[in-house]
Amino acid sequence: MEITQEAILLAVVIFLLRVLNSAVGTVRLVVMARGRHLLSASLGFIEALIFAYVTANVITDLSNLINLAAYCGGFSVGIFVGMAIEARFVTSYVKVNIITRNDGHAIAARLREIGHGATVVRGEGGTGEVTMLSSVVYRVSVPEVLKAVYAINPNAFVTLEETRAVQHGWLRTLRHTR
Repeated sequence: MEITQEAILLAVVIFLLRVLNSAVGTVRLVVMARGRHLLSASLGFIEALIFAYVTANVITDLSNLINLAAYCGGFSVGIFVGMAIEARFVTSYVKVNIITRNDGHAIAARLREIGHGATVVRGEGGTGEVTMLSSVVYRVSVPEVLKAVYAINPNAFVTLEETRAVQHGWLRTLRHTR
């Protein structure tokens, strides 16, 4: 099988369109889960259009391993691209739950100092009294929050929960976190 410039160009186009197709699909799933129906439907239309075109070019000759590899590779790379787009442009929130036997108020003070809200509740764990803290932050702020918590108490128990929407309360402006 001779590999021509046209064959290489077609494989590159298939790869790039498949990256776009997969990235759009990843973002569509995220916005669909957040209840953004019109945007999700619009992205679905674009995704289906690209998919139909690319698939038609690959399925006509499944023995063309270059096109098949471009198709599969584009899908994989597209997932990473879609996740990067989602992380950068789709606002998402995370609820940070912190349980600690020591330093709960110091952690809350530090979180407030770096611009995050924090709610403190006293509780009882298996070994006695604990302090429970809760803070809703932008996903991009999670590393900063974890660093602040663990700098004060490296043994704090921390869980992260995806939060679909936020109403009322207090969140710092996102431009300060990027």
